Amino acid sequence: MTRPSLALHLVLLVAGIVAPFLFPAHSVQFAVFWIFVLFAMTWDTMGGQMGYNSLGNIVFFGLGMYICAVVQIGLFYNVGDYTAASGEIKIDFTDQQYYGGLALGVFLAAIGPVILAVILSKVLFGLRGPYFAIGTLGVAIAAAELTAAWGWVGGGGGISMPVFPGGPGMRERFFYVACMVTTILCYLFLRWLYSTRFSLAINAIRDDEDKAEALGLHTARYKMVAWSVSAFFMGIAGALFGNMTGFIEPLETAYPTLTFGIFMVAMTLLGGKGTLWGPIIGATVFYTLRELTWTYLLGWQYIALGVLIIVNVVYFQQGILGWVQARKPEWFGIRVETQPARAVKVDGKP
Repeated sequence: MTRPSLALHLVLLVAGIVAPFLFPAHSVQFAVFWIFVLFAMTWDTMGGQMGYNSLGNIVFFGLGMYICAVVQIGLFYNVGDYTAASGEIKIDFTDQQYYGGLALGVFLAAIGPVILAVILSKVLFGLRGPYFAIGTLGVAIAAAELTAAWGWVGGGGGISMPVFPGGPGMRERFFYVACMVTTILCYLFLRWLYSTRFSLAINAIRDDEDKAEALGLHTARYKMVAWSVSAFFMGIAGALFGNMTGFIEPLETAYPTLTFGIFMVAMTLLGGKGTLWGPIIGATVFYTLRELTWTYLLGWQYIALGVLIIVNVVYFQQGILGWVQARKPEWFGIRVETQPARAVKVDGKP
């Protein structure tokens, strides 16, 4: 890592640490920002690095959220009674119960989506191109509808999460730090992963999967691992997000396909897919514009975001990072020969 790169990482780390103390009223918004960065990075593992555009990664987010909720509640109380519409029992979690249940819930929320990703990969990776995208979208929609019809986990009425035991402001700071640490760990893991032969393998699948298979590459294995990595971190994000909001339900919180499911794709395309920093830049710009439109264009926010996506896809396909790289290649260590072209003689004439 070069000195400028190290300095940039340290500046961003310090900014992340001091942000909730400088702007305590916006801790939840900052935590959601870290979730958005994680969304973009994990989607790029499939869509950018490997060329498999998934529209169903949100299913791992929702599954992690519900797994964590069930574990936190089920360790100490009957889940069916807890979620009963009539409110049969009143729940009070001790500090030890809350933190112990949360730790185990987050752990299982990471493992459960990985298992689902392995199972789905046996079926969906037989599809390619738009068929794969539509197939994953169908899985996300089906997961939301099945959860909404399952009364044991609250059905469409949702679940009220256990109350955080800390004092005023502690819940926001706690989950801010948890979201930030999770996203940083995801970044560090992907940075290492993309420096190995694994990156070459999934890039080969993106460029020409048939040739990669003909050369002896186990494409199915690499695709399964890439999707499992995304599922692992998405499951943790879902567990943290569900506890941070305090209430989860299938369609708008756990499996928001039309919002978060689309946002993760848009953020990656905006920043520049197939790169490590492109999704991070895209998530930062997209989230900032989202907050501004929700503040100053309330009622028109989705129209503004839709226009942004259209402009990005039609006129700006390389993304922000690709656009900058094309104009300032020296910033990325790319040397461009600037020597004038020599005149070529034809039949002795210049």
